[in-house]
Amino acid sequence: KTQGIEKLISDMFETMYNANGIGLAAPQVGQGIRLFIVDGGQAEESEPGLSSFKKIFINATIIEKGEKNTVVEEGCLSIPHIREKIYRPDTIKIKYLNENWEEFEEIFSGMKSRIIQHEYDHIEGILFTNYFAPLKRKLTEKKLMQITKGICDVPYPVKIAPKK
Repeated sequence: KTQGIEKLISDMFETMYNANGIGLAAPQVGQGIRLFIVDGGQAEESEPGLSSFKKIFINATIIEKGEKNTVVEEGCLSIPHIREKIYRPDTIKIKYLNENWEEFEEIFSGMKSRIIQHEYDHIEGILFTNYFAPLKRKLTEKKLMQITKGICDVPYPVKIAPKK
């Protein structure tokens, strides 16, 4: 068990709520661990039942993806002001630990599945821009470069990655 995980989780929820987000992964706040949080309350209008969808995922592994894909417009707190329609499997089966180190294996579908997959991608080192078509990637190239330099107008602090 990791010391300080409770504080990190609490801080992540505070950060996510302050940014009006519905999910946040530890790598987005500079922590190289396999942890992400979700709270679908802000997206309740898109699908009933999301207001009670608040979870913590530690060491998650998606073990199965459904055959049917759906497309929904996504955005990301790490890449402000850029949105795009992204295809993702509608259903997933995921194994994870909660904040009490209890193991779960659950199936999620719809918007819950989408939120989880978006955050799961962060712990796998994948951003939603990886799914962009080549033309969309080219069209957003300049804006993405500005964001990586911290040139973006957002109501939350942005930490610039160190140059390698």
